Amino acid sequence: MNTTFHSTARRIRRPMLPKVALTSLSLIGLGWVMHTMPDATPGRVYWPWLMITGLLVLAGVVGVWRHRRGGSAGLVTRWARRGRRNHGLASPWAILRVSSGWAMRRRASVLRPSLRQLGWHRRLFVPARHVATPLARVGWLRVWSPVEDVTLRIGGPRTGKTGELCGRILDAPGAVIATSTRTDLIELTAPCRSRLGPVHVFNPSGIAGMASTITFDPLSGCENPAMATSRAADLLAATSAPGSGGDREFWASQARRVLAALMHAAALGGASMRDVLAWVADPDQAAGQVQQFLRRSPQPAYESDATQFLDTNDRTRSSICSTIMPALGWLTDATAAAAATGGGFDVEALLDSRGTVYMLGAEDAHTAPLVTALTGHIAREARRLAATQPGGRLDPPLTLALDEAALICPIPLDNWTADMGGRGVPIHIGAQSRAQLRQRWGDTGAAAILNNAATLLIFGGARDPDDLAAYSTLTGERYEQTPTWDQEGALTSMSQHRVPVLSPAQIAQLPARHVVIIRRGMAPAVGKVQMAWKRRDVRAAQRASAWADGTLRWATEWERLHDRLGEWIEATELRGVPLAQRLRITIPSRPLPPEATDPAEFEGSDA
Repeated sequence: MNTTFHSTARRIRRPMLPKVALTSLSLIGLGWVMHTMPDATPGRVYWPWLMITGLLVLAGVVGVWRHRRGGSAGLVTRWARRGRRNHGLASPWAILRVSSGWAMRRRASVLRPSLRQLGWHRRLFVPARHVATPLARVGWLRVWSPVEDVTLRIGGPRTGKTGELCGRILDAPGAVIATSTRTDLIELTAPCRSRLGPVHVFNPSGIAGMASTITFDPLSGCENPAMATSRAADLLAATSAPGSGGDREFWASQARRVLAALMHAAALGGASMRDVLAWVADPDQAAGQVQQFLRRSPQPAYESDATQFLDTNDRTRSSICSTIMPALGWLTDATAAAAATGGGFDVEALLDSRGTVYMLGAEDAHTAPLVTALTGHIAREARRLAATQPGGRLDPPLTLALDEAALICPIPLDNWTADMGGRGVPIHIGAQSRAQLRQRWGDTGAAAILNNAATLLIFGGARDPDDLAAYSTLTGERYEQTPTWDQEGALTSMSQHRVPVLSPAQIAQLPARHVVIIRRGMAPAVGKVQMAWKRRDVRAAQRASAWADGTLRWATEWERLHDRLGEWIEATELRGVPLAQRLRITIPSRPLPPEATDPAEFEGSDA
């Protein structure tokens, strides 16, 4: 009975606001009419009171309407109405308001502090790619991601994940760090990126025989104790899996302390990473040398850590050494060891020149510590430089395009995704599944990465029921009408049921190049991504490269023909004879003319 009363009361209250608003407008109109009447009209003097009363009533109606609309109930009601109107998907207006190029330009002064000197009317004409990167097309509209956001794309092999990620490399306005397990990413993007700045390759695995153009010594900068701790954490992060158990996490923390102390000692004493490996393999023999080097450290705690490690029992020491050894396994590979010599890497020069660094890694993980250490060094140095820039951001930003990040570059993304975007370091992550994220960063870390990603792109082809159910839950629900027929096939009724906006089967069966876009502040959408090899700039670069290769081949062939012709002319040994006569002499099957049958006569006449 109480529920029925309240529902009836709501139905009675709903039309009250329009009626009261109409009454207030009528009072205002009546007061204006009385104001236009002659002064002798009875009651004309009351026109101001009528208008004031009407305005007060109208103001009250507007206040009540705004309160209902801005409250929680009004907000949820509008969401539900919008969801019924668009079947739970993002409307064109929502895309324009949240993720369009116009929405990105409105935030240009925040995303790129260097644009603050421009007037607001000039910032409206700044190219959208200077402050954002395009992700996908939804109909005629394009969804953009600002340069401060983290994007996560999840898709299995051969679903177009890498082809889409290449576009983020090409659209980056500043320096880029790109990781991959294949060379196709370099082949697609390097020609275009070389026009913006220098291109470097770091290939410690020797994939496809491609040589590294830069080197990075993990000991560079380890004279600083804080740098040694960070470098040791990066090396060990590539070989350990967080959340695997209390004992493993304990030994990993002990290994980080010991490896940081040993690397700090090696940097202070001018030793190399091979010396660090020898110290870990035989701690007893290295005790005196390590303690001697660490006496030069400004932090006595490092000497204490090393002494504790060297003086502990054999069982504990062997456990710590067995945890450290996989992080130094790349020293047994000649190619990887060669890539880890030669000093540090100048991050500031990379940012100023808007260069690109391609890091290639194999899935066998023995070179992952090197890739992780270099990536961590660049990112931390970029964060330090960002603190000195206006707004605390890098301008232009440093883009991290991490394809197969869980395999070859397991940096602490659970922490970086929450911090780097606001410093001008946008991160674009490519992973195969949620299970892969959990395996590398643990349940807590994988959840943090998913929560920190402002945009989630889900490619088709997934087969894990748990993953598909989670993606379907993120898309929300909508109302769907279900018809009911009688035994004779006649329609008897229509009922509404709540169903997922996108079912797990629909997500699993997405067509090629289609993705589900789950973006912050916007309802889900289904868009179409562009593969890098279909872009105009990539095609133009490929045509230019093919034209240059063809020109080089023709030039080489012409040189070869020219050389053969010269050799043939020299073989005749008749340099003083005209070419026409030379051809007659060198071809015996052709008879000479009668006037030239005597060679002596011929030579005399020629003289």
